[in-house]
Amino acid sequence: MPLSLRRGTVTAILERHEGLARIEVDGDPAVAYPRLTGPVALGDDVLVNVQARELGLGSGGFDVLHANLTRGLDLAAEPGAHVTKLPYTSLQVATLHAEEDAPGSAALDGLPVVCCSLHSQLAPVCAGLGTGLRAAYLQLAGGALPVSLSDSVRTLKARGLVETAVAVGPCLDGDVACVSTPSALAWAAGQGFDAVVCAVGPGIVGTGSRLGHGATAAAEAANAASALGGTPVIAARASDADERPRHRGVSHHTRAVLELSLGRVVVAWPAGADAPEWLEPREEVDASGWREACAGLPLSHMGRGPDDDPEFFAAAFAAGLVARGRIR
Repeated sequence: MPLSLRRGTVTAILERHEGLARIEVDGDPAVAYPRLTGPVALGDDVLVNVQARELGLGSGGFDVLHANLTRGLDLAAEPGAHVTKLPYTSLQVATLHAEEDAPGSAALDGLPVVCCSLHSQLAPVCAGLGTGLRAAYLQLAGGALPVSLSDSVRTLKARGLVETAVAVGPCLDGDVACVSTPSALAWAAGQGFDAVVCAVGPGIVGTGSRLGHGATAAAEAANAASALGGTPVIAARASDADERPRHRGVSHHTRAVLELSLGRVVVAWPAGADAPEWLEPREEVDASGWREACAGLPLSHMGRGPDDDPEFFAAAFAAGLVARGRIR
C-alpha cells in the first residue's frame, strides 16, 4: 500500500516528552519521534503520513511526522551502532542492541513472565506486581512500534512500577533494544529483574479473524519463556462491556493465545468471577483491591474506563498478583 504523505507546517507544539512530541501540522494533530526524524519546532516544513487519520482508525486519530525538511535531515547514527531497526525501509535507523554487550542468562530460572495481549493491560498488571521489585517491560510487535508513544510506560516508570522498557524486534525508542523476544528475556534475567511484563504497543493490529491479530505476540512470549525455563502467566482479556461477541466475556484473543502456547502456562483469573470451561489451566486470586492499587494510573480500554469495564482491569490486575506470587 503506498504511503499517503502530505507537506505542511508545524503550527503548534502541544507536548514534549523524551522521544515524543505531540504537535499540530496545519492545525491537524500529529506526533513526532525526534530520535527518528530530529527535533521539531514551530514553523518547521514537514512531511506527515496522514493515512491512519484518513482511514478513521480508532487508535490512530493523528498524523505521524515522516520527515522534517527544516532540521531533520543528515542526522548522525547512534555511535557504535550497526544493527538497524526498521531495516530496508526509508526509516531504517542503526541502534545499539543489548545483546552486543550483554548476551544474557542461559536460563530464566523460573522468572515470572506476564504475557499480555493488549497494551491497556500493562498498567493494571504492573499494579498487581506492585512496588519493591524490579520489573522490565518488553514491547513486542503487534501494535504501535515506538515505546515512546505510550503514556502508560512513562507513568509506570515515574511510579517505580517499571524500571526499564525494552524495544523488541521492530519496536523502537525503548530504554534498551533487543533483537528478539528470547534474547530480551535472557537479557532481563541476566540483569537480575524480578519479573517481566510483555505486551504489544498501543493500538493492536486486528482483522477480526481467529489468528490475524497482534495478541498472538503473547503466545510467542509464553513459548519463549517456557523454552528458557521461565514461568509464563497469561493475562486474560475479559469484558462484560464490549459489544463485539468475539470479545464478550473472555476474548477469542485469549483463547488463541492458549491454543498457541506449547509449554506450561497458567492463566490468572479474579476469584469469584465466572470463567468459561476452556480457560485452563487457571489460577484464581483475590483481585478485589485492584481499584485502590491502580489509583492514579492511566486506565483505558477501547475508550472505556474502570467504571465502564471493571472486569477487564480486574483480570489484568490478577495476572500481576499471580506473577508476584511466583517471584523467587
